[in-house]
Amino acid sequence: MNLFDVYPLFNLTPVRGEGAYIYDEKGTKYLDLYGGHAVISVGHSHPHYVKQIQKQASELVFYSNSVLNPLQVELAKKLGTLSGCKNYQLFLCNSGAEANENALKLASFQTGKTKVIAFKKAFHGRTSAAVNTTDKESIKAPINKTFEVEFHKWNNLETVEESVAKGDVCAVILEGIQGIGGIHVPSPKFLEELAVLRDKYGFVLILDEIQSGYGRSGKFFAFQYANIEPDLITMAKGMGNGFPIAGVLIHPKFKPTYGLLGTTFGGNHLACTAGLAVLEIIEKENLLENAETMGYYLRQGLKEIPEIKEIRGLGLMTGIEFDFPIKNLRTQLLFEEKIFTGSSSNPNVLRILPPLNIEKAALDFFIKKLKTVLENKRTTIEKITVG
Repeated sequence: MNLFDVYPLFNLTPVRGEGAYIYDEKGTKYLDLYGGHAVISVGHSHPHYVKQIQKQASELVFYSNSVLNPLQVELAKKLGTLSGCKNYQLFLCNSGAEANENALKLASFQTGKTKVIAFKKAFHGRTSAAVNTTDKESIKAPINKTFEVEFHKWNNLETVEESVAKGDVCAVILEGIQGIGGIHVPSPKFLEELAVLRDKYGFVLILDEIQSGYGRSGKFFAFQYANIEPDLITMAKGMGNGFPIAGVLIHPKFKPTYGLLGTTFGGNHLACTAGLAVLEIIEKENLLENAETMGYYLRQGLKEIPEIKEIRGLGLMTGIEFDFPIKNLRTQLLFEEKIFTGSSSNPNVLRILPPLNIEKAALDFFIKKLKTVLENKRTTIEKITVG
């Protein structure tokens, strides 16, 4: 049997990780500034994380949601305390797409409507409803397009208000910081005015914090740079540091009933243990503060590089835009300088998503190597021009 060939692959096989570094089968060391799409939040093979996973795996990996699971209660309590969202309710699931599916479903239950407003360059997942709210037509099958979605310009309140004023909108969904779209940060004013429109017109406001949450922005959730209270907050990626776990934080205005939502694997014992370990590390090592400090340090250092057109982001979620496609640059950084970085739907944007406990020395190394690659590119262009 062959694998279903849907992923373009780098010719590289990681076999071990430690902190901000991974090692291939030949023992070559790579600086990981991407974390597998922002998934590695507290570093590869963190000792506390590994210890807790091993202990739980030796006791009980899984049982269904038909029995009491104190780990779920403990996770909800810890998450509420660290995130500042104590009054919310928690529904646990397995992936970011599943979290957004459940959020959209809840919004439709609550309002009785189906129309959704999303934003240009948005990415909310690849499953049925989530992919319909994603701004990429090529990954939508006809079966996905079962409800109307409008894609509005980022930070453009005027067109959003024109639409929600018609009274047929179920939900407005947006990322706390657009990730795949190229690291676009919503203005606090825009978020606050969206919340005002929500209160006026009665739609559900969904904040997709799947990539931007769990401390990556320097706050627990990126929306917390504004003074708002979303109706639903979705999360995944860094939540389990590589173990599949996701969730929806649900405002108390939503009332649960048996069978309203459900999942087989969501909130299992091993997943909750991974989630708790991540929160314990974030708290003990002050990783929100480190994300804010190191992110600022990185962006200040990048300002010295003339080839960079624009630097965007908050905390350890940074987009570096050039005036040329970064595909070759990214490949050179990986195979020549041994540094993993990320791409985006904007071919000119390099995404930097390191673990939240990254240190200055690693960022200095990246800046130095990025300068080296760009200087070599500049020299090559000059030789061609002169020739």
